[in-house]
Amino acid sequence: MTTASVFSADLVGSAVVDAFGKLSPRALVRNPVLFTTAVVALLLTVLLATGTERLPFGFQVQLIVWLWLTVLFGTFAEALAEGRGRAQAASLRATQSDLVATLPDGRQVPAVRLRRGDEVVVVAGELIPADGEVIAGVASVNEAAITGESAPVIREAGGDRSAVTAGTRVISDRIRVRVTQEPGQGFLDRMIALVEGAERQKTPNEIALTILLVGLTIIFLIAVATIPGFASYAGGSIPVAVLAALLITLIPTTIAALLSAIGIAGMDRLVRFNVLAKSGRAVEAAGDIDVLLLDKTGTITIGDRQANELRPLRAVAAAELARAAMLASLADETPEGRSVLVLVREKHGLATGILPPDAEIIPFTAQTRISGIKGPGGLMQKGAVDAILRANPDAAASAAAEELRRLTEEIARSGQTPLAVAQDGRLLGLLALKDVIKAGVRERFAELRRMGIRTVMITGDNPLTAASIAAEAGVDDFLAEATPEDKLALIRKEQKGGRLVAMCGDGTNDAPALAQADVGVAMNTGTQAAREAGNMVDLDSDPTKLIEIVGLGKQMLMTRGALTTFSVANDVAKYFAIIPAMFVALYPGLDVLNVMHLASPHSAILSAIIFNALIIPALVPLALKGVAYRPIGAGPLLARNLAVYGCGGLVAPFVGIKLIDLVVAGLDLA
Repeated sequence: MTTASVFSADLVGSAVVDAFGKLSPRALVRNPVLFTTAVVALLLTVLLATGTERLPFGFQVQLIVWLWLTVLFGTFAEALAEGRGRAQAASLRATQSDLVATLPDGRQVPAVRLRRGDEVVVVAGELIPADGEVIAGVASVNEAAITGESAPVIREAGGDRSAVTAGTRVISDRIRVRVTQEPGQGFLDRMIALVEGAERQKTPNEIALTILLVGLTIIFLIAVATIPGFASYAGGSIPVAVLAALLITLIPTTIAALLSAIGIAGMDRLVRFNVLAKSGRAVEAAGDIDVLLLDKTGTITIGDRQANELRPLRAVAAAELARAAMLASLADETPEGRSVLVLVREKHGLATGILPPDAEIIPFTAQTRISGIKGPGGLMQKGAVDAILRANPDAAASAAAEELRRLTEEIARSGQTPLAVAQDGRLLGLLALKDVIKAGVRERFAELRRMGIRTVMITGDNPLTAASIAAEAGVDDFLAEATPEDKLALIRKEQKGGRLVAMCGDGTNDAPALAQADVGVAMNTGTQAAREAGNMVDLDSDPTKLIEIVGLGKQMLMTRGALTTFSVANDVAKYFAIIPAMFVALYPGLDVLNVMHLASPHSAILSAIIFNALIIPALVPLALKGVAYRPIGAGPLLARNLAVYGCGGLVAPFVGIKLIDLVVAGLDLA
């Protein structure tokens, strides 16, 4: 997904206009510090108009201008961050517009008239008109409009690759799609709302920081309010304009002005990695996760396990096993089921045929882990070895079961997945399914380990197969023979231990775990249920993308922490820079603290106000780009932030205010 440059002419121009729009009290009140600054600027404007202040007219005008600029720079930072989202939303709307749906009877209707449960037919060259799932057919789909990737993907009925998205284009064959969303609630609609910031709410960290900023503002307000009393005791007085300006230089305007932009930019950076977060809270949580759970199929492995060989028991002919496996797979529309039909046809010469008309289909479920049919030829079952043995207790106690377990161990140790086949309760043998590990996952999991994140592979395979694949992929631990309930239990166990858990998955049976996890990353190739349950969707369907997600989450937290550190240090430095110069006339003893030797009290005030305003746009690029993330521990990270941004916040005001003071004094502006 492409994005415009941060400071392109179009974005900057639009942000300037929007910055003025954000000056409305209703918008400003969401940022208490900027709201306070605007109130002070308005107060000084009124005082100037009434002529009640005994200060030079030019000096008052400059104070007012720079105070309003401080507010504008803050609203500009937020508007610029939001503008990038609107640019992305515009391209998405272009994808969404003018979609037309073809109904099964051949009639064409506008896509906006489609409702949940409607069925449409999409052929090569046409755009998919609504979010849905493929219920018939298989086709190659170009999802470049959504993911930015030009390589087509396969979408087919059955399994976990049936979900399709409005605006993507079918480039081969023909599919029948059942609509799964009501108008205005589709994936594209949510994407547009997210990247525009319309659904963005403050995260808990933002709320906590906002409360801190409000507290500091109140403290400084009380402190400034006591100054007239001290001035009166010393036999002098302080103009209201000077006190108001002092308040603004001391309250944390820098981080307050940039806080919203940091959050919006964090979401935006995630979008540029082709990941959609449903909330800023999810992005923050990603920066703090301790445990990552990954569903094996479709995440660690490519996802299309293929039937590789048949292993009959000694008393069973290979042809008998092949026939039973074929019959048990006739109603299995998953890629694995179809691969069984290909295997028995190509290697055993069987004609796969069609389902007998009076056959009863036994659908696969995550709980039973068995599929098959019951018909004139008897009961044909195919499924996980332990599930088949539990379903046939008499066979489980036979000698054939011991041989089956031995073959199961052999297949599992080779890294393949064994499926048992039974006919009328009699064990016949095994099917071996071969998994293919996605390229590069081992290296990426090693990187996650360096970040301090423990990786756990979740699979329905038996422990031996799971151990083999886990070792090949490089994960830290695994949960074998996992049901949806097992996944939920594991997540809740980790969470009770105080750890934040992230879950990657793509299937309907992953949906409960995705919903329970602190960060649930659903693969875009997965089912609609999975995409709805997760609080993030990876448009590229790359489980190793979580490394970028974690990095971006940590980067957003680091950026906020770094700029908060800079802002607080900044305020401390400004306090010591301008207070002595402002009050040396009333308290001559303060001259010893006037280390900057500013030209005059008026110059000190004006220089501080100008610096206070200019530092905001100077830090906008850092707020939008983010602080560079390095996988180091919390201790070294804190020390680095204090050294770089804490010391920088202390030094910058002394240097900046002194330079501005030289210009102000040289041009006789104060």
